[in-house]
Amino acid sequence: MIMIRALVCGAGGFIGGHLVKRLRNEGYWVRGVDLKFPEHSETLANDFIIGDLRDQSFCRSAVDTHFDEVYQLAADMGGAGYIFTGEHDADIMHNSASINLNMLDVCLKRNIKKVFYSSSACIYPAYNQEDPDRPNCAEASAYPAAPDSEYGWEKLFSERLYLAYNYNYGMRNRVARYHNIFGPEGTWDGGKEKAPAAICRKVALARDGDEVEIWGDGQQTRSFLYIDECLEGTMRLLRSSQFEGPVNIGSEEMVTINQLVDIVSDIAGKRLRKKHIAGPLGVRGRNSDNRLIKEKLGWAPSQPLRNGLEVTYQWIEQRVLSNSMPHKKPNVAIQAMAS
Repeated sequence: MIMIRALVCGAGGFIGGHLVKRLRNEGYWVRGVDLKFPEHSETLANDFIIGDLRDQSFCRSAVDTHFDEVYQLAADMGGAGYIFTGEHDADIMHNSASINLNMLDVCLKRNIKKVFYSSSACIYPAYNQEDPDRPNCAEASAYPAAPDSEYGWEKLFSERLYLAYNYNYGMRNRVARYHNIFGPEGTWDGGKEKAPAAICRKVALARDGDEVEIWGDGQQTRSFLYIDECLEGTMRLLRSSQFEGPVNIGSEEMVTINQLVDIVSDIAGKRLRKKHIAGPLGVRGRNSDNRLIKEKLGWAPSQPLRNGLEVTYQWIEQRVLSNSMPHKKPNVAIQAMAS
């Protein structure tokens, strides 16, 4: 029996680590590539290579044979505290663009046709996301382009790059726009964590009746997608016979940041007060529009937000307790998340 061979770039990260597990469970032979091994669990990859995909020679050594499927998740990214301050813009754009340029070049030369590229909801124009109750994130609304961050601009450029390789070179690349993916085994502290993880950490650190800090007034809206549904949508898209995207992979269950805090507090069984402070916010409202994915793939995420938060909170609470952090006064505000 010939095993299907897959390459996961960014396999040491949150989504990549889960994707390796999913592929292995389906019987794939998997090679993972990243700057680091997964932080919170042992990799299940058959082969794992440590290296920098910004380096062309390393890229060639990582893709030293043919792969049936390539998942390109590697990027320089983080939450709002990393993306929206402006302090990391040059690195974010240079690092991620270099990875994508290298990967496409080497995959083309290896005659690899199927590459999945993980773009982001951050590509959507800021002018369509000023109303927190009615954001417009339909795929066609991406133009005229006006992302609210340089991270979003790089993602939009790379979307076009992958699709250009389709019509110029006959590749069958697929592009998805992820909307705030969360779950266990993700970054939960240190400044690059996103809102669900930051909120879970803050709630786990707090005692009943304590105060938690939120950037902005907490009325900014987002939707959040649990990791299992992200993987399902990703693999369905890459295996689709005709549809190349870009397409949203996200939940349509939109909540305010205040509501997100309330849900996590309820899961933890704590009554917590909110303190609203200044901080980087991103757009005012964002929500996945799933009409296109339903039409093209006959599927869309459906799991309630609370279900995923219950699993994620339990995992982060265990990390907090194991790090002996409950008695420390938290110092980092809850983020209004990037995608």
